[in-house]
Amino acid sequence: MESEKRYGVLMCGEDSDYVRKKHGGYFGVFVRMLAEEGERWEVYTVARGEFPDEEKLCDYDGFVITGSCSDAYGNDPWIHQLINLIIRLNSINKKILGICFGHQILGRALGGKVSRSPSGWDIGVRTITFSSSSLFPLSSLKLPSNLSVIECHRDEIRELPSKAEVIAWSEKTGIEMFRYGDHIMGIQGHPEYTKDILLHLIDRLTQRNFIIESFAVETKLKSGMWEPDKEAWQRLCISFLKGRL
Repeated sequence: MESEKRYGVLMCGEDSDYVRKKHGGYFGVFVRMLAEEGERWEVYTVARGEFPDEEKLCDYDGFVITGSCSDAYGNDPWIHQLINLIIRLNSINKKILGICFGHQILGRALGGKVSRSPSGWDIGVRTITFSSSSLFPLSSLKLPSNLSVIECHRDEIRELPSKAEVIAWSEKTGIEMFRYGDHIMGIQGHPEYTKDILLHLIDRLTQRNFIIESFAVETKLKSGMWEPDKEAWQRLCISFLKGRL
C-alpha cells in the first residue's frame, strides 16, 4: 500500500476576517487548489513562530510558502528562522513552491536580492510570458506561452541566486517565476487567488493608505476586464509540487 503523501503550508501572514469566513482562510484556499485524494495537509503559521519540527522534515513530500504583508528583505526573527528552514530544506532536496512573498524569500534565502520595485505596486490581472530559452519541462502540460495571473505586490526579486533560472517574466516584473534545480520554484503572482480576494485586498490597501482611492478604482476596473488562467496554474503548481514535470 502506497504511503500517504504529506505536505505543509508555511503561512507567512494572518488571515483577514473576510478570507477566513468566505474561504476558510488562506490555508483553505491553498488546499482547494493543490490537495488531492489520499494526501495529508498541515499548516504552520511561521509569522507567529510556528515551524515544523526539524527531525520531521523528511516526513514531508513538499512545502508551500505563502504571501505576506511583511517584506522579504526584513529582519524579523521569524523571517530569519524561515530562511534557515529553506536552507535546510534545500539541503535535503525537498520540494518547495513559493508564492509572492514566498517566491521572494526563496530568492533571498538562496542568495539572491529582494527590494522594492522601482515601478511601484503591481495589482490586478497581469499576463506573464514563459521564457523560450527555459529548460523547465513545461511541454508535458501543453500550456500556452502566456498565462494571466492575479498580482498584488510592490517588492520583487531584483537579482537571482546563482544556479537559478528565470522561467517567466512580464512587462512589469523581470522575474515572475524562477526555478532552482528541480525541487524549488517561485511564482511572483497569486495562482491561488480568486477575483473576490483581489477586490477585498484592494479595499484593505486603500483603507490602510497603501494605495490611493483613484488607483484602487482604476485597478478594479481593469481587473474586471480579464480573468486569471486558474485551471492552467492549478495544473502547473500540482505537477511541480508532486514531481510530475
